[in-house]
Amino acid sequence: MAAAKSCDAHASVGLSGVGVELAVCQAGCARIGCMPSTFESSAGSVDEAVVNDYDTFGEAYAAETETSLINAYYTRPAILDLAGEVTDRQILDAGCGSGPLFEALRGRGAIVTGFDSSTKMVELARQRLGDTAALQVADIGSPLPFPDGTFDDVIASLVLHYLEDWTAPLAELRRVLRPGGRLIMAVNHPTVFKLLYPEADYFATVKWSEEYTFSGQKGTLTYWHRPLHAMTDAFTAAGFRTAVISEPHPAPGARERFPDDLGERQAFLCFLFFVLEAV
Repeated sequence: MAAAKSCDAHASVGLSGVGVELAVCQAGCARIGCMPSTFESSAGSVDEAVVNDYDTFGEAYAAETETSLINAYYTRPAILDLAGEVTDRQILDAGCGSGPLFEALRGRGAIVTGFDSSTKMVELARQRLGDTAALQVADIGSPLPFPDGTFDDVIASLVLHYLEDWTAPLAELRRVLRPGGRLIMAVNHPTVFKLLYPEADYFATVKWSEEYTFSGQKGTLTYWHRPLHAMTDAFTAAGFRTAVISEPHPAPGARERFPDDLGERQAFLCFLFFVLEAV
């Protein structure tokens, strides 16, 4: 399974009954042409040959999300706020995409290494970051090419919700962290799936897909919903302590840039953010 980023804004079709808390996430999706969602149990099947194919639509995706509400004014600022002071910290950007978080962390004095399973995304990141940036193609679902205890922090922003099984990826991320190191991550908020699909079983691990249009180019993204307790159980089993669970507000400037999307709301449901400490 690819470890890369997604727009991760939820479908805007047929959701009038779910409440205003989803409106902003829906609006972000509508702007990029999101098609209706589909979901099925973990026993079902989705054509894996065409989903999460960032080598095909990665350039269009990167351009579309560079300044978007959901990415530039919500997810990335929240991750950076949780990271705090990072000067001289060794940080792994897992699923780095085209490199916006890598660039921001490096600008704050961190020593950053990044990987992504998409060759196209790593190519785009290198264009952004320069030839000397520590970037490589690797898959979070396989053993990572780093020694034990290499990093002070790992960033996994909008990555793990692409994976059905978190056991091996979390174990690898724990392995490459120093004792006391942090895994800072964001995933789809589990309650949003239940609001989108009231008939679905919140407590099941469920595959669901959306078709998007990124800068005129279509792409399908497939996610795995899991309940909150399944997330925290997986963290504990991998050797992490949950230090922070965050549902952040959008960054300053968002209301002025996106007045129609935000309206009078101070916050909205979209992603859930964690800071985990390696024990």
